[in-house]
Amino acid sequence: MSVPAPSTDVSRPLLRRLGRLLGDVIKDQSGQEMLDRIEAIRAASVGEHAGTRPAGSAAALLAGLAPDQTTVFIHGFCVFSQLANIADDAAVRAAARQGPGPLDRLRQDPARGAHWLARQLPECSIAPVLTAHPTEVRRKSVIDREASIAAVLDAVVAGHADDDELADTRLRREVRLLWNTRVLRTDRIDVRDEIENVVSVLAGSLLKELPGLVRACERIAGRPLPGLIEMGSWVGGDRDGNPFVDGSTLERAFTRQCEALLASYLDELHQLGGELSISSRLVPVPADLEALAQQSGDTSPHRADEPYRRALRGIFARLAATLEALTGAAAPRPSDLVAEPYADPQTLLADLDVLDRALRSHGAGDVADGRLARLRAGVEAFGFHFARLELRQNAAVHRRTADALLEAAGLAVPQDPGERAALLARELASPRPLSGPRTALPEEAGHELGILAAGRAALDRFGPQAIRRIIVSATASSTDLLEAALIMKEAGLWEPVTGPAVPLAPLFETIADLRNAPAILDSWLSLPVVAATRAGAPAARPVQHVMVGYSDSNKDGGYLTSSWEVRKAISALEAVARRHGVALHVFHGRGGSIGRGGGSAREAVLALPPGAVAGGLSVTEQGEVIVSKYGSPAAARASLETLLAACLEAGARQADTDGIEDELTAVMEELSADAYLAYRELVYATPGFAEYFRLATPLSEIARLKIGSRPAARTTSGRIEDLRAIPWVFSWAQSRVMLPGWYGVGSAVAAFLARHGDAGAARLRRLAMESRFMAAVVSNLEMVLAKADPVIAHRYSELVPDVELRSRVFGAIESEWTRTLEALATLTGHATPLGGQPELARSIALRLPYVDPLNHLQIELIGRLRAATAGGGEAPEGLAEGIHLTINGISAGLRNTG
Repeated sequence: MSVPAPSTDVSRPLLRRLGRLLGDVIKDQSGQEMLDRIEAIRAASVGEHAGTRPAGSAAALLAGLAPDQTTVFIHGFCVFSQLANIADDAAVRAAARQGPGPLDRLRQDPARGAHWLARQLPECSIAPVLTAHPTEVRRKSVIDREASIAAVLDAVVAGHADDDELADTRLRREVRLLWNTRVLRTDRIDVRDEIENVVSVLAGSLLKELPGLVRACERIAGRPLPGLIEMGSWVGGDRDGNPFVDGSTLERAFTRQCEALLASYLDELHQLGGELSISSRLVPVPADLEALAQQSGDTSPHRADEPYRRALRGIFARLAATLEALTGAAAPRPSDLVAEPYADPQTLLADLDVLDRALRSHGAGDVADGRLARLRAGVEAFGFHFARLELRQNAAVHRRTADALLEAAGLAVPQDPGERAALLARELASPRPLSGPRTALPEEAGHELGILAAGRAALDRFGPQAIRRIIVSATASSTDLLEAALIMKEAGLWEPVTGPAVPLAPLFETIADLRNAPAILDSWLSLPVVAATRAGAPAARPVQHVMVGYSDSNKDGGYLTSSWEVRKAISALEAVARRHGVALHVFHGRGGSIGRGGGSAREAVLALPPGAVAGGLSVTEQGEVIVSKYGSPAAARASLETLLAACLEAGARQADTDGIEDELTAVMEELSADAYLAYRELVYATPGFAEYFRLATPLSEIARLKIGSRPAARTTSGRIEDLRAIPWVFSWAQSRVMLPGWYGVGSAVAAFLARHGDAGAARLRRLAMESRFMAAVVSNLEMVLAKADPVIAHRYSELVPDVELRSRVFGAIESEWTRTLEALATLTGHATPLGGQPELARSIALRLPYVDPLNHLQIELIGRLRAATAGGGEAPEGLAEGIHLTINGISAGLRNTG
């Protein structure tokens, strides 16, 4: 993620305080000598960055560490990086508390105001989608310890803490627990663990904050706002390249979400029962409330005059029965009443509405606006399903599954693309199934039908909102969508007349697919069988979901070309959808790192083309970003409100009238073409590049980290094309090259200036100031370059034994690095990255002296490990763990690396 610039005036004293306490803990547990060694290395690294110590000072001290001291040192610097993150985040939260939030700023803006906000809110819809992509290297136990420290620090900053000495005692205790908590997982995380992690975030933060934010927006708009904010999740349903996801994991994801959600509802009902001790002897009782109380079956004479409590006991009993019916789990507090489960969330809401109306009928509206209102908002937002799950699979798997179904039905599968599409369309329009209970299908096809059948069962069980959409990754033609639709039909998720039970969304991610996306969508929407379902759709204006992704497009074409092609594709797709009378819902496939579409969420949304959010916007939230943005209630509220405010601003923005869009297109077409050529020349046309990448980064060591349930590569080919985008970006970040976030920009700008001279430089600077898109591109570029380090990167290159290959590849990287720094200076007018953002520059500069030594140690340990295992030998004990600890520490220090 892009870390907001904390005020170093706030964060630096906090970090000094935490660092002092960490020193106390290290001294207590490892002795004064070890603390002195750590402090000497820290001072040397800080001095190198300040220019008061010669280069290599820290590395020389590191070389003198014994193996057992190396582990303590790595752990110390890892924990310090974690504490720096906590201090920075506390400073950000403190700043947020002191000023208006994003929505309040819009309401106070003279150019907008409350009436503007009330008009815009009903037109807005956002859906953050949690994914399981593995860039979160921390264990949940570590995250919990960090949260405890953050809670104490927040109290200190807000002035709510006890005296300083007592606060220090509490902080020291929490820092000691963090120091003594195992950092690394002993076993690889599996899909069930990922499900539990998501449920923890949903229940711990989003359940508390999302309904309240929606209620606040509804008060501003003066009307209900269904669908304003909806949480989504890929966990348990995303099987693209993950062989461990099947129908049982999907069912488990729904069950665990429902258990956590209904347990929370039941707790709220129990609390309400304690609050609403209202007596019918003191207030009038409306007939519908009295009827609800009578239906409860509660005949206790002690509550005979308490209709609210009797009604709530009945609602509690029905919801407890619902929990057992949907999940098989008993309620945390069993009910002594016998009741039928609720058929759906609307029926539960109807009962809660009876209580709401009754309270308001005798002047207790303020009571209705308390816990009851929060509960009702929660049920409206989450139903019985909590986050809306999403199902994703690769088009190639759909193709093989569709072929198996057609062959099972005795149909010849045409090789001609046109004939194949025609056959698929005919079968999609036909009510007859292609298979039956006794049909023998290949294992892969049976697996696909199984998970979609589980999806159909989930809709029947948890309600029609339980699944958000089905995504077809690697969509290269409308036939890919027809194949997915045919499988959906076989599983009961597509009806010939009414169409899909849940939206079907293509995912365009490679550069070629992004460029072909408008033609593919036009072909799909033009198909008679698809047009017919739109005609029968209940909505006045049907919605077509489309996902665009940065990860593979960046790996395919580089940072600049990926960013531009995604933006162009969205604009063209919106135009296609408009021609067909369809609203386009854009699903932004962003990662945590710049190389995977990361950076400031607000800047990213405002950089979208005009009209991009008119049909709603979804964004992926993944890896370490999930905990950073949603790990606490305060962070969740701020993240949701920031995304919502950005969408409101973007939705109101029309195409610029001063020609900036035309100017942007002309300039970016030139820049993108040259950046693409430079990037492709290095990554795909340089002999031996894949080997260089494998050896000059900790790729293989990252692949052995137990941080995700899916393999690091789609195949064992070793080709860059088959490597997943996450280890691609993560490896370059660890080695401080950050190549996916900048390579090609320098060549592009140099070529542009060679053609256009000083006038070209002026055009670039104007766009960097006036175009939201270009401003976001430059801001993200600055962030990456500020964290990259060519000196450390050169040391990683020395892990490549082939001197000629090393010189050739790193030489190209180093030359482009120089060109990119010059390009950035042209774009910003500043001599160094982040020259115009001093707070952020200082925050990053504060961290790097603690990251650099970890890099030096990582290089040393990787070299030792590879030397020991080169001939099939055994790795020395603790060596791999030491490398993995450095990966953890570097990731924490740099933050947006995954």
